[in-house]
Amino acid sequence: MFTHIVQRYEWFDHVASLGNDYLWRPRALWDLDRFRSMRPVRSALDLGCGTGELARLVARHYPEVRVVAVDFTPAMVARARELSERRESGERVRTEFARATALRLPFGDGSFDLVTNAFLARNLADLPGALGEMRRVLRPGGVLLTLEITEPVSPAFARLFHAYFDRVVPWLGAAVHSAGPYRYLPESLRTLPSRSEFLQDLTDAGFSRVTALPQSLGIVTTFLGEVFSSSGQSR
Repeated sequence: MFTHIVQRYEWFDHVASLGNDYLWRPRALWDLDRFRSMRPVRSALDLGCGTGELARLVARHYPEVRVVAVDFTPAMVARARELSERRESGERVRTEFARATALRLPFGDGSFDLVTNAFLARNLADLPGALGEMRRVLRPGGVLLTLEITEPVSPAFARLFHAYFDRVVPWLGAAVHSAGPYRYLPESLRTLPSRSEFLQDLTDAGFSRVTALPQSLGIVTTFLGEVFSSSGQSR
């Protein structure tokens, strides 16, 4: 499915979100900076990287960081590498791309200061297992950032949101000959836990301090979880 939409993946997301996805990722990193301890971020892992939008943003946001970005779909990895080489022309390329699954990460325990993912969680067959893997590869004091589509906070706005998300977005997908993948999009939201349940899943996975920060009236939410530092203290 993701191979089918790889060439139109980015621009369709920009159109379907009415341009809001240009704001959601930077706002998520701003939320992250307010949440985390002020230690340097030198290594980051971006999961389900798609075409690499969040990975490139993390690389620009933290000047000293080395970003490893992975995706399960080979075509997405190839497209992300292509776009990054083109868009980072003249800059030091700090992003590496590879194929991997979030359910069994090919990295040692405590390998990264930061783990990020955007619009991945609802696609995972075993969310608690994947969160456990994300926790495993984080160093003490490390932070997980998950940005995901969620149910709006207001019931009235939720009705408007679903009228668009459940009907208009699949219609737009059909217009570009991708009806199946974009019919799957609203269906996948129904499998995602509520905000409170997601926070409990983070706690159960071993994150010591967690929070959920809605954006755009709750259309998306930034979930953050921190691993206790070796001293047993977290700010």
